[in-house]
Amino acid sequence: MNVTLDRGTTTPRTPQAPLRLSLTPDDATAGRLDGAWWPRSHDLLAELPSLAEELDRRWGQVTRVTVNPSHWQAVPSRIPVAGHVVHAGWFQQEQDRNEIMVRSYTPRRLDLLVIPPHTDGVEAAKLMAAAADPTNTRTASDLLATGPTGHIVRGTD
Repeated sequence: MNVTLDRGTTTPRTPQAPLRLSLTPDDATAGRLDGAWWPRSHDLLAELPSLAEELDRRWGQVTRVTVNPSHWQAVPSRIPVAGHVVHAGWFQQEQDRNEIMVRSYTPRRLDLLVIPPHTDGVEAAKLMAAAADPTNTRTASDLLATGPTGHIVRGTD
């Protein structure tokens, strides 16, 4: 597998559709995951700004993300977001392929399931709800492999 690291900072494309994000309720203790994010592509530079902008608004400026590069076309080291830069890193062996870790200045950390872009809408909605459920004990990849109901799922990318 080849990973492209883009050391430059470029201007991301403007997203055309609303952000697809679910988070564990603020008053609940998160389970294994803190929620789910359903990007529209495998282009981190295009997708991350809308996620970071929403999380900036909710709980403080996002400073860093880490991903498993097998999910993304390229992992740029710096991604411009609403007047600041988010630093991106990657861990191919150590990080779940279907998870993004987001950190902020507060300091806070979120572990989010990344739902593959071409997932069926009904299945994605169920996965988003399951990942945000405070009682969830499954990893991101376990949720995708078995689905929110625990049955094996086929065709999610």
